[in-house]
Amino acid sequence: MVRGKTQMRRIENTTSRQVTFSKRRNGLLKKAFELSVLCDAEVGLIIFSPRGKLYEFASSSVPEVIERYKRHTKDKVQPDVNQSVDIQNTKQETASLMKKIELLESSKRKLLGEGLGSCSLEEVQQIEKQLEQSVTTIRARKMQVFREQMERLKERERSLTAENMMLRELKFGGDEERGKSSGEKEREVVICIEGGSDKSDVETELFIGQPHHHDSRIRRPEWS
Repeated sequence: MVRGKTQMRRIENTTSRQVTFSKRRNGLLKKAFELSVLCDAEVGLIIFSPRGKLYEFASSSVPEVIERYKRHTKDKVQPDVNQSVDIQNTKQETASLMKKIELLESSKRKLLGEGLGSCSLEEVQQIEKQLEQSVTTIRARKMQVFREQMERLKERERSLTAENMMLRELKFGGDEERGKSSGEKEREVVICIEGGSDKSDVETELFIGQPHHHDSRIRRPEWS
């Protein structure tokens, strides 16, 4: 006998519905028990009958299974809640930043002389005051930059001057030494010549008679 396919809809007959509930309830409890034993799984099953009667099964205990279920769902749901809060805060910060950007853009246009038609006299005076303060600050910074550049140029000038003096000393100092050596050599030659002439005069002197009679000495004639 072929078993027919049961339609998935509420059984209208009360007796048939009660019989079907009892059979399927027992089968479901059996399957839960087999799953917990065969697969070492923690299983919890709670069934309420149409009349409100409770049927349950748990591999450990129903309260433990329920508590574990709560912790598990809490860990899953909490990040979603936090994420939703973060998104809301991000939206608020974004809106606030957009307003600040709009105010800054408007202030920038006014400082550039644009969009002044809607400004009152006080606002225009305030903008003028801000511009004057900005010009003063810019000029002070410009003077500071000029002074720094002048100091660097002076330092560079001093360095180049010292380097130039050192090169001059190296160049002209060597020339003076060389000139001095040449002059000394020339003076030595002159002294030698003069000394030679005196020695020649002494050696060519001839004496006749006693050595102390100097008036009778005869000089060597000089040849022209």
